Amino acid sequence: MKTVDLRSDTVTQPTQAMRAAMMAAPLGDDVFGDDPTVNALQDRIAALTDKEAALFMPSGTQSNLCGILAHCGRGDEYIVGQLAHTYRYEGGGAAVFGSVQPQPLTQDVQGRMQLADIAAAIKPDDPHFARTRLLCLENTWNGHVMHDDYLRGATALAREKGLNTHLDGARVFNAAVASAAPGQTAFARLREIADQFDSLSVCFSKGLGAPVGSALCGTQDLIQRARRIRKMAGGGLRQAGLLAAGALHALDHHVDRLAEDHANARRLTAGLRGIDGLTVKSAETNIVFVDVAEGRGPALLEFLKANGVLATGLIGLRFVTHLDVDTADIDHAIATVRRYFAEAPAVGLAAGRTGPY
Repeated sequence: MKTVDLRSDTVTQPTQAMRAAMMAAPLGDDVFGDDPTVNALQDRIAALTDKEAALFMPSGTQSNLCGILAHCGRGDEYIVGQLAHTYRYEGGGAAVFGSVQPQPLTQDVQGRMQLADIAAAIKPDDPHFARTRLLCLENTWNGHVMHDDYLRGATALAREKGLNTHLDGARVFNAAVASAAPGQTAFARLREIADQFDSLSVCFSKGLGAPVGSALCGTQDLIQRARRIRKMAGGGLRQAGLLAAGALHALDHHVDRLAEDHANARRLTAGLRGIDGLTVKSAETNIVFVDVAEGRGPALLEFLKANGVLATGLIGLRFVTHLDVDTADIDHAIATVRRYFAEAPAVGLAAGRTGPY
């Protein structure tokens, strides 16, 4: 039985074409700056995001860390959402490694902090306070697209108050594909989003399907500072062109097809709606959240696993579509959930919450 893995879009396997591109990549030593494939990827993603430079990283967590620490010094702070990945799910890296204080704020269901709350959180220039230096946003957030009116308002406020801005763009290509205007390319839409930020982190190993890697994009000066921080964080790689080639292949072949993942998420949403005991939240991109009544989430997860479907969460389930999932897989997942509610008795189990990835 094939396993339909909907835990995350990080579980994708490289396609045969991607593997071939990786094996054929010309290599050098990236610590010396002479891996031609890494350099080509950095030039490419910098151009796509309309930034001066970019730096290839092993992970999105490291990319965000290097970005925050390149913007902020010891005793500085960054404003961030209470549930944002850079604050909640990255091990407190900015505080641990950089002595940079996070100032988390409440978010609404679409991940937005109120502009008034952001303004109120900015500290005066006084030795009693950490120095507020940076605003961090995330797009997408739990599958929601951060739309332009909010991005413009938040980043304009930051600039007015003298703050820099950083975007955790782990799934920014999903946001670009989902919010592109009719006739507009995903790459043109990506530039519009990126233009509102001083820096952004872009992930290649989620919806784009590369096995490893993210990039930090920003000014030449910021990237030079980030390069030193990456080295200290253990991110100086050698023949990293093997990995960069996968990311380059993904940029060439896997961007527009993200629309298929979004369509599969809508198909899953429609198929699960109407099931007694489930509350299904609308999917804007490739992530579907489901609340399960009566504490039955853990039992449903076990039933799904026993029948070849993987998801994450406890009472709140999360399903993520990606390039290794097709419509037949989605239909199997829907049928399996329906069978559980048709066959399984209600059980009272402890409530939990969905994980970060």
